[in-house]
Amino acid sequence: MGLAAAATASSDDDDNNTPLLLSHPIKRTGTVWTAVAHIVTGVIGSGVLSLAWSIGQLGWIAGPFSILIIASFTLISSFLLSNTYRSPHPQFGPRRSASYLDAVHSHLGLKNGRLSGLLVNISLYGFGIAYVITSAISIRTILVSICYHTKGNEEVACEFVDAYYMLIFGAIQVVLSQIPNFHNIEWLSVAAAIMSFAYSFIGMALSIVQIKEKGYAEGSIEGISSRNGTEKFWLVVQALGDISYSYPFSTILLEIQDTLKSPPPENQTMKKASLISVVITTFFYLGCGGAGYAAFGNDTPGNLLTGV
Repeated sequence: MGLAAAATASSDDDDNNTPLLLSHPIKRTGTVWTAVAHIVTGVIGSGVLSLAWSIGQLGWIAGPFSILIIASFTLISSFLLSNTYRSPHPQFGPRRSASYLDAVHSHLGLKNGRLSGLLVNISLYGFGIAYVITSAISIRTILVSICYHTKGNEEVACEFVDAYYMLIFGAIQVVLSQIPNFHNIEWLSVAAAIMSFAYSFIGMALSIVQIKEKGYAEGSIEGISSRNGTEKFWLVVQALGDISYSYPFSTILLEIQDTLKSPPPENQTMKKASLISVVITTFFYLGCGGAGYAAFGNDTPGNLLTGV
């Protein structure tokens, strides 16, 4: 009863963890749909375009099955993590954890928090590298395409160095990271989610057109053949890694949950948003990956839109 009273007192606008220097408590206005937009933006990246290659390495049975299994694990872990937002009770606890590290500190102590902080920062560092490289490749691909249309199919005249675009993209990220409360800009997440859906639909549509032109679907149960068992093993491991990398959003889940209004309890809203997001994501992953493998078979590229 005491916990419920505490939750009622601290729900909606006020926050027991609001710094004393702030004259006004934090305003939380997020809903299940803004949370879905944030999650989809964080999860559906350009990695969706490589899932055709991943399914190709695993085959028609193991590929889709791996996506469903990893989606299930992601959903279960998000449900468990959403219950750590408030403590000591997941719904009525007066203390909030505004980030993954806050939750570790609150539930496991400072020592474990330091170790977790190291692992989280390594993970974020890896994410950052992946996004910078992917963005540079995408920019180069666009410029090469424009060059081919203007100058003709001359490879020498249409070469671009990725390093410059990595530096440009990195500099833009540094500038954008200085914007206060950048993670709370709801319209930006909605726009980014629409963009994610757009290139997923484009990749899926182009693959379906390719299948219709051929008149049949390619692919096999055992997947793309390789020269020997060792090579096949590492390609399968890489494919599973690509699928696993494309799903989790644990490092940003609690930050998203910290934007939600209450009532209803934040963990209930977050679980509903996680379920919707994982279902949407899985639909696109299966559709885009399956259509891509069916269209190109053993020649499935690592990226459906760039063809490499």
